[in-house]
Amino acid sequence: MKKLLIPFLLLGLAFSVNADMNQHKMEAKKITGAFFNELKGELGKGMKAGGPVTAIGICNAVAPALAAKHSKETGWEVARTSLKLRNPANAPDAWETKVLKQFEDRRAKGEGPDTLAYAEKVEEGGQEYFRFMKGIVMPPAEKMPCLKCHGENIDPKTAAKLDELYPQDKARGYKAGQVRGAFTLKKKL
Repeated sequence: MKKLLIPFLLLGLAFSVNADMNQHKMEAKKITGAFFNELKGELGKGMKAGGPVTAIGICNAVAPALAAKHSKETGWEVARTSLKLRNPANAPDAWETKVLKQFEDRRAKGEGPDTLAYAEKVEEGGQEYFRFMKGIVMPPAEKMPCLKCHGENIDPKTAAKLDELYPQDKARGYKAGQVRGAFTLKKKL
């Protein structure tokens, strides 16, 4: 009888782990969406108020504050990162670097921007974490003005403001469709 129960117990355990992973993924996607929408709204206000130069100032001050706000409200570590950084404080760790490179490879193979997400349970320093990343892909200029600050042909006034606020900026020269970076979330299990 005991031998018959073991496969069912293992199946139940696998189902429970899978359900937990799916719940964490859904929660991470919700948090990412809320962060993105709030950031997009603030940048949109800046663009309307004074164009890219104003939006850069908002991004510099508001984006980190929004990440901190969403972290505090949710209990997750919420941030953005990239392989080509604008702000060195957003440097990716080894896990994030690996996932960002996977996103670039997946995108190069034709995968759509909306599907660039990755989740995994990892162990770090003897502690288990659930980690999630959602790719940020440069939209066409007519859809969103991201290329005004991250593209190849940046207005001199915009470039001057970027140089002032981000002297180590590497986040320029993008084309529509390229992976700009990712939202990255982490939760202690």
